Amino acid sequence: MEQKPRKKDNGALRTAAKLSGIGIQMGVTIYLGNLLGTWLDQKFNTTFLEISITLLAIFLSTYILIVKAKKLNT
Repeated sequence: MEQKPRKKDNGALRTAAKLSGIGIQMGVTIYLGNLLGTWLDQKFNTTFLEISITLLAIFLSTYILIVKAKKLNT
């Protein structure tokens, strides 16, 4: 009996899909951080919360990106 060849696993396409999802998540996290900072600045009549929370969102999304990239490589 001959064995049928296995279907090739398309790992490159899956990796690209995961990476694009990470990029979208990163953009949404930074955008929502900016919106939250703007709203808090208006609510408390300050000028530093928008910048601070946006920077925090950038660091958080970068951390999430690094963790997910490590998971893809293992």
